[in-house]
Amino acid sequence: MACGTLMAIRVQDRDNTAVKIQEVLTRHGCMIDMRLGLHDQDGANVCSTSGTLILRMCCTPDEARLVEADLTKIEGVKAKFVDFD
Repeated sequence: MACGTLMAIRVQDRDNTAVKIQEVLTRHGCMIDMRLGLHDQDGANVCSTSGTLILRMCCTPDEARLVEADLTKIEGVKAKFVDFD
């Protein structure tokens, strides 16, 4: 099992999607080695309602695709793998 798969997640409307996203991440938590959350700035240091998450996954490619599928079922969420090959 590799711990090098990176997933970038783009979130719109964080106020309405955060709980659903957290439920998915908690359900698959044993496969997530690292999580970095970045909220967008909407000028004058005001947080916007969009942001980006970066996950480092420790799982098989099939398991990572399950996490991706669960996340992209949430309206306003896009998830893609980062490939350095």
